[in-house]
Amino acid sequence: PPRPFDPKETRSVASFLDRLGRSAFVRRRLVAAVWVVLLVAVGVSAATLSAPTSNQFTIPGTEAQAALDVLSARFPQMGADGASARVVVQAPDGQTLTDPANLAAVQQLVVGLQGAPLVALVADPLQTGAVNPAKTLALIQVNYSVGAGDITPEAREALIALAETGRTAGLTVEIGGNALQELPAPGAGEAIGVIIAAIVLFLTLGSIVAAGLPLLTAFLGIGIGLGTIAIASHFFALASVTTTLALMLGLAVGIDYALFIVSRYRHELLVGRDGRTAAGRAVATAGSAVVFAGATVVIALVALAVVGIPILTQMGFAAAFTVVVAVSIALTLLPALLGFAGTRLQPKAGAVDPEADGAETGVVHRWANLVTRRPWPVLIVAVAGLLLAASPALSLRLGLPDDGSASVDSTQRKAYDLAAAGFGPGFNGPLLVVVDATASTDKTAAASAAATTIQALPDVLYVTPPQFDQTGEVAILTVIPASGPSTQETSDLVAAIRAAGPEVTTATAATVAVTGQTALNIDISQKMSDALLPYLLVVVGLAMLLLMVVFRSILVPIKATLGFVLSVVATFGVVVAVFQWGWGASLLGIDTTGPILSLLPILLIGVVFGLAMDYEVFLVTRMREEHVHGAPAVEAVVTGFAHGAKVVAAAAIIMVGVFAGFVLSEDAFVKPIGFALATAVLLDAFVVRMTIVPAVMALAKERAWWIPGWLGRILPTIDIEGDHLADADATDGHGAAPTQAPVPAEPGA
Repeated sequence: PPRPFDPKETRSVASFLDRLGRSAFVRRRLVAAVWVVLLVAVGVSAATLSAPTSNQFTIPGTEAQAALDVLSARFPQMGADGASARVVVQAPDGQTLTDPANLAAVQQLVVGLQGAPLVALVADPLQTGAVNPAKTLALIQVNYSVGAGDITPEAREALIALAETGRTAGLTVEIGGNALQELPAPGAGEAIGVIIAAIVLFLTLGSIVAAGLPLLTAFLGIGIGLGTIAIASHFFALASVTTTLALMLGLAVGIDYALFIVSRYRHELLVGRDGRTAAGRAVATAGSAVVFAGATVVIALVALAVVGIPILTQMGFAAAFTVVVAVSIALTLLPALLGFAGTRLQPKAGAVDPEADGAETGVVHRWANLVTRRPWPVLIVAVAGLLLAASPALSLRLGLPDDGSASVDSTQRKAYDLAAAGFGPGFNGPLLVVVDATASTDKTAAASAAATTIQALPDVLYVTPPQFDQTGEVAILTVIPASGPSTQETSDLVAAIRAAGPEVTTATAATVAVTGQTALNIDISQKMSDALLPYLLVVVGLAMLLLMVVFRSILVPIKATLGFVLSVVATFGVVVAVFQWGWGASLLGIDTTGPILSLLPILLIGVVFGLAMDYEVFLVTRMREEHVHGAPAVEAVVTGFAHGAKVVAAAAIIMVGVFAGFVLSEDAFVKPIGFALATAVLLDAFVVRMTIVPAVMALAKERAWWIPGWLGRILPTIDIEGDHLADADATDGHGAAPTQAPVPAEPGA
């Protein structure tokens, strides 16, 4: 059983948080003023210092990125690291582009594009030969001098306007490429998530004021978090999607953490404590769970840096910062707001307590009894269900979104489909091969030999003649595959070109490197595979150590981690079934299926591990709290579950609602992330934490709280349950018995 509380050896987080909650409750005007000033300061600074973000995607340490860097240095006129647009022009039915009127319209379009803002290079299709054999379709390649994130609205509008002039002349004109990409603005999806959260909060807490506090603190946290990220964009080059995860998590955990504390505060009021004592107790107990759960989330997010991909590092640090802000607000501003609310939060007679034990006939209590009385059948069914859901993950394929995954009615998708129909699917994913002939005796012959070798490989449609840089030492070959950019055949072709590289080097002393979207996809998948084990060791190792300190147990951290693995693999299976196989895809507005976003697996692992530990800490803390206070092991599981399950269920529904709102986004990057996170939280909260966890705890009984003596002596006793606060409560911490008087409202509040 858990070791009895000994005040002399306790490094009590609960004691500190109790004092913090009471102090914030009493000094509520000062605390609120500090947070308001901070919000205003961040807002003003963000408006002054924020800089444009970028859609540029880099993967340091890979062949594809190294080749891309060579292109940027040796062929600056190509704008290899800048934005690009592919303007697809089609002649009217029954006509060709060489007809005088159509030819004049195409030439006018090319001239207009050459003079458009920020354009570095325009490839005239009549000179480059980018016209299909039937002369009905042409591709105009437009390269910009700046990255996609730096394309101004004026430049984007000019591109769209020029396409419209071509349409006016009778041509079909569609635009692909990243020059049209814009960071999606918050829309209906986020609003739906907030509405769901508000409804669940009201049903859980039974009060408009109580339900409004978590929403208020979450919005404040998002404002400070996103404002700080905007300030950081002035000093660092940030990707445009950096704020995506920060917004998702900031909103979700901000509401959840506040819900935990507000729910516990109202519970303490219902059992007779006065407002100040209830605030201290709520912050000391639920707040302790928030601190350790938040710490686990932060660990998982910051550890994304070990992958070595800048966009993941930025998203991880930005989201981690918003979580830190959410925790800080929950521990300080929230108890201050509880003081301002005064008697409006005082539960009325007969009010529902979401953390009450519940009657033996209650749904939560009946479920806990069922699970603990029949742990083996429940455990087997739950695990088997998750493994079944995980089975599609065996066919997981990774990739990056392109115009082929855009909405069917978008100009990007229309351009993609026109190019595939007129030239073949490989034109949408050309490979760029950099031939460095610096060490070759005959540089032209070396580049030609490389082109000949590549042309002989399977699935190659054709290879363009070598194009040298100004020094005549480095050449570029454009390889058009016969298959589409997301197919296995094109991936095999990249591998074949790289395998043929040593042959070319032996014969000519020239080196060969492949880049392009498909090559980048392959390299990022390999890089993430290589980083997965170190990442898991860092995240799981630190989190398990943290959970050992919290629960003083070996089994609980292991159980928590294995449950997380089950929920993640099941989520992968569901994501593959929807986004790759197309099951129910139309219901989510998904027009095209294909590979899963390359960044999703490791991003999902990092985020879900942290969120899973949120519910683990909150739920199991209540079980341990009951056991520490003397309840037998299985009874403690039932009672602790009954105390925490309603709040955990409400928190999970809120988080699912927030994440699901992002599924409505048209962005091919945001949609799968929102869907995966919503699915993972749903499975982890209701199947793993609220089914598997109580079953395992019931099977383990007293062994669940076992820890080796030597390890128990090393680990600090945190007292997350606030056990020692019982003595302080007996005298209200100041030598006086607590009262059951209504919570006083601050004068003028």
